[in-house]
Amino acid sequence: MKKLLILAFSLCSYLAFAQQKTNSKEQAISDELTGLRAIGSPANPKVPMRWNHYNDYAGIAKFCQDMAKAHPNLVKVESMGKTFQGRDLWVMVVSDFKTGNPERKPGFYIDGNIHSNELQGSEIAMYTAWYLAENFGNVEFITNLLKDKTFYIAPSINPDAREDFIRKPNNANSPRSGMMPLDDDGDGYVDEDGYDDLDGDGNIVQMRRKSPLGRWKQDPNDPLRLIPAKADEPGEYEILGYEGIDNDGDGLVNEDGAGRYDPNRDWGWSWQPDYIQGGALFYPGTLPETQAIKKYIMSHPNIAGAQSYHNYGGMFLRGPGAEEDQQYYASSDIAVYDVIGKLGEKIIPGYNYYVIHKDLYTVYGGEIDWLALGRGIFTFSNELMTSYLLYRQKATDDNRFQNDEFNQFSKYLLFDDAYVPWKSFKHPQYGDIEIGGSKKNYVRNHPGFMLEEDAHRNMAFTLYHANQTPKLDIQNISSRSLDNGLTEVTAVIINQRVIPTHSAHDVRFKIERPDYITLKGGNVVAAMIVENADLGLTREQKNNPATIEVPSIPGMGNVKVRWIVKGNPGKYTVSVDSRKGGVVEKTM
Repeated sequence: MKKLLILAFSLCSYLAFAQQKTNSKEQAISDELTGLRAIGSPANPKVPMRWNHYNDYAGIAKFCQDMAKAHPNLVKVESMGKTFQGRDLWVMVVSDFKTGNPERKPGFYIDGNIHSNELQGSEIAMYTAWYLAENFGNVEFITNLLKDKTFYIAPSINPDAREDFIRKPNNANSPRSGMMPLDDDGDGYVDEDGYDDLDGDGNIVQMRRKSPLGRWKQDPNDPLRLIPAKADEPGEYEILGYEGIDNDGDGLVNEDGAGRYDPNRDWGWSWQPDYIQGGALFYPGTLPETQAIKKYIMSHPNIAGAQSYHNYGGMFLRGPGAEEDQQYYASSDIAVYDVIGKLGEKIIPGYNYYVIHKDLYTVYGGEIDWLALGRGIFTFSNELMTSYLLYRQKATDDNRFQNDEFNQFSKYLLFDDAYVPWKSFKHPQYGDIEIGGSKKNYVRNHPGFMLEEDAHRNMAFTLYHANQTPKLDIQNISSRSLDNGLTEVTAVIINQRVIPTHSAHDVRFKIERPDYITLKGGNVVAAMIVENADLGLTREQKNNPATIEVPSIPGMGNVKVRWIVKGNPGKYTVSVDSRKGGVVEKTM
């Protein structure tokens, strides 16, 4: 009996070992997670990360370094340059480094947080890098994407002011600028310490004062909320603005913070001075951050698509920022934007695809115009977070003070964590007032539990865009003998994605060099682009015939090229060298 028990135990152990070996991957996942992996999420990430909070500069830097250390074959970290205050502008280069030179793959640039109070752009950029690296080898789409493409992901391109927003008292709308001191109202005074936190609670909220001349009253159903008094009824309160004092005696409160300029008005396409475009500085590229980013992007001509993350409003925005620049958007380029933008509306319910100048307002000197029109890069700017996400329905009224969706959301889902209750305060200039209202990280920025879902959906939109950058293949090489010892060699190169190797705007203004298609293995005496094979229409290239220069390989299209080679047919190799489409080669 004892031997039988030992044998049975040994058999059970062997079966358990065999089962463990057979399902080692699944078992490891189960052991680590003690449960079942949720579909669409990385199992056992090498860099554990929570996506329900906002990281400071140290957190962002640590994340970048941790990613490079954990995934050395997929992630490396570079600095694009220094900020005004001397911080590094970190960028993660994400690609499968084992499958070719990352700088010769089609590239995709992502950045966030150009405005300091628009925090979640950084988290969504970081989430994208994390998701790509952690799912490589497990999700086929992600694996193929990193084999084919290279991502340049800059979580924060305004880290000085991000740090100021996180560390110092601010309101939800300040500061949008960087941290360069600037006397932008010409009164000779700059308060580099920022807002005055009257009660020292870390929040810059609203000031109100009871007054028979005021036109606001307390909502009888919600004591935290002010609503406009009706035309035929008296008001109770006047709103005095955000918490603070008049530091320089000019009658204005909170107008003297450091740098009331806009980094997204500092770019060299359609730039206008401050008296035309508010927020502009002294010339295009005044800021060291702008200069560093431009230099980095121009040193990576493989970048074919780009994404900039902003807030607020739930929008996929394309240029141009100004109506007069609409002339630079050819119908073929607009068609590409339409394919991507309209799918985005399905990927993220509540977000809408818009044109900046047409559907919003005029912007001069914006980053996405410089990318799209200055560099020929297909670029979107996503405005993150929208009131639709609160209850999955459209706002009842666009006027913030005419609806109480955010107040109700805070009450029922955040348990009033988003608001500072009104309390009395003795103001040195206004006398008896009350201070209260929404905290700085509410309304514009996602509540924690909503951040990961919107990060994933926006990442999915961006990855769809990135996947539509050119993917080239040499479909066919054929040859036929001609008279007088000549051979005709024809090649067909196809682009399997929506985005062409050059935008029509790029071709028109010759922003980037043409695509090179080269024949090796023969003495080439003539070369041509076949414009219509059925009618026999060709366009000859007389100089350097071995390498044919093609203006663009269209999205979901092809080009046909032909060489005349002297001598006996041999072993021919065709190579395609495209800045934004990558490098491919095929031998007949």
